[in-house]
Amino acid sequence: MKTVSIIGLGLIGGSFGLALRKNMPGVTRLGVDQNEKNAQKALELGIVDDIVDEAEAIRRADLIILATPVDSLATLLPKYLDGIQKHQTIIDAGSTKEAVLDAVKNHSNRSRYVATHPMAGTEYSGPEAALSNLFEGKCCVFCDIQNSDDAAVETARKMYRSMGMHFSELPGADHDLHVAYVSHISHIASFALALTVLAKEKEEEQIFELASGGFGSTVRLAKSNPETWIPIFRQNRDNVLDVLDEYINTVSRFRSLLIKQDFNTFFQLIEQANEIRRIIG
Repeated sequence: MKTVSIIGLGLIGGSFGLALRKNMPGVTRLGVDQNEKNAQKALELGIVDDIVDEAEAIRRADLIILATPVDSLATLLPKYLDGIQKHQTIIDAGSTKEAVLDAVKNHSNRSRYVATHPMAGTEYSGPEAALSNLFEGKCCVFCDIQNSDDAAVETARKMYRSMGMHFSELPGADHDLHVAYVSHISHIASFALALTVLAKEKEEEQIFELASGGFGSTVRLAKSNPETWIPIFRQNRDNVLDVLDEYINTVSRFRSLLIKQDFNTFFQLIEQANEIRRIIG
């Protein structure tokens, strides 16, 4: 693998560029971004070696990484697959998979596409937020790899392995359900809590002074870019609604226990919640 093209130079795409520079220094990194300021900043920060147009990015790359908002993937991927050669590989880094997998299921070059989701990110956005170690120690989910060429899958694995990632495999539909539980609902909860505090606590200085580490860590995700998250919620709407209903029911149960002053049951529920320590430490 000599040349990698990165389409989309925000947090994720930018972190790919920096991680490639750090871990695969012989690879040429080409960048594409519709936002000229982002493209120039990515060049200045050393995220990519050169900014090119889409046609050149496709023509020159051994590996093409799509790191654009998920709404665009179902449109971009078929177009890019139209223009690739048999030795080239395309991956995406999207947080939802069903829509994009469905868009290319009958494409003649489908086997050269590998659906991946590196489970890594921060609440910040843009090329300035990119981190060379963003992916280290994190999990990358591969979806429906039975429909991808072994060589294409190995190309993707080689790159992610160089960045210190480990792997999991899931069908696309299962992936979207699981990320609704472990990622998407967390963002909605954080947005909701931030809005609640902003509505009730009018003194910004008091929020800043009194907010403990617990509050800060809970609302950290509320700083996330809506341009990233609205497409995710749109693509995974049904799963997020199901998870959100369950979450609302649980919050309502806590509310009822407070009304009834049933702190024994409240205690038991907190103990049950503590079991999450066995899984995530």
